[in-house]
Amino acid sequence: MTPARTLVTGGNGFVGRAVVEQLLTRGDRVRALVRRDCPDLTAMGVELVRGDLSDTVAVSAACTDCDLVFHVAAKSGFWGPYSEYHEPNVRGTQNVLDACRKHRVGRLVYTSSPSVVFDGKDVRGADESLPYPAKPISNYSATKALAERAVLAANSDDLRTIALRPHLIWGPGDNHMAPRFIARARAGKLRRIGQRDCLIDTTYILDAARAHLLAADALANNPRAAGRPFFISQGDPRPIWQIINGILAAADLPPVTRSVPLLVGRTAGAVLETVYKTLRLESEPPMTRFVANILTTDHYFNITAAQTELNYQPQTSIEDAFRHLAL
Repeated sequence: MTPARTLVTGGNGFVGRAVVEQLLTRGDRVRALVRRDCPDLTAMGVELVRGDLSDTVAVSAACTDCDLVFHVAAKSGFWGPYSEYHEPNVRGTQNVLDACRKHRVGRLVYTSSPSVVFDGKDVRGADESLPYPAKPISNYSATKALAERAVLAANSDDLRTIALRPHLIWGPGDNHMAPRFIARARAGKLRRIGQRDCLIDTTYILDAARAHLLAADALANNPRAAGRPFFISQGDPRPIWQIINGILAAADLPPVTRSVPLLVGRTAGAVLETVYKTLRLESEPPMTRFVANILTTDHYFNITAAQTELNYQPQTSIEDAFRHLAL
């Protein structure tokens, strides 16, 4: 069988690179849309197209002659004006959809997020029937929800689409979740909020990437999977501070034991957001309402749909993931 010509947007990012590596391992011809030169990807045999998601010419060029697109690139984070998220996450995704249609790409796998349905309250084992909230909890989640809706609405016989919602991806090479906790712990600024050790599920990076390839295969072979979102995780909810302290231990840091009262933590997030917006400070506040909600609510999801329709099964235990992180 002829190897697929595959595009990965954000192929030099944490998730994108893991997807690229697994595609290369299975023999795909891989192209990556990136914003800067990446000699390491070039050395691996990846064709690079320079540009960002707002560059319609670059996005179109990247999709030329592709059979399959993984749209991974996005602006993530918990802080910043809406416009900074809307341009890459919403308009950028529309540019990818337009280019896919123009160049008759057959399949599109979109990297979404469970935050698109998170309203700040406990989520315990919810499946994909959970609705989008009336009031998104962050600019990131608001714009990712708009992009996800556009991707799923674009599903057709000519362009089959799917949206993956991997939850809290981490592992070696992580440039977001683990480094944030480690940096704050080293600075002595990481605290528990309240006494409740909420349950969360997470996704190890290799399983997250493998889910992307399985989703692409499902689009080719399973009509039931097209036009749908799927939660992805290890399927193993754990107390949140067990996960955080495990990440800290991998960095040779002690566990976090000090805490602040729940009301203090949540109020601090709201107050700091107001202060930073009023003073127009560009840096991220040490606490936001989004982060406070993440640390003080249960949020884990039912992955039965992914197991049934995508043949997804996590391959890495959380204990093994901690060991890999420490290497």
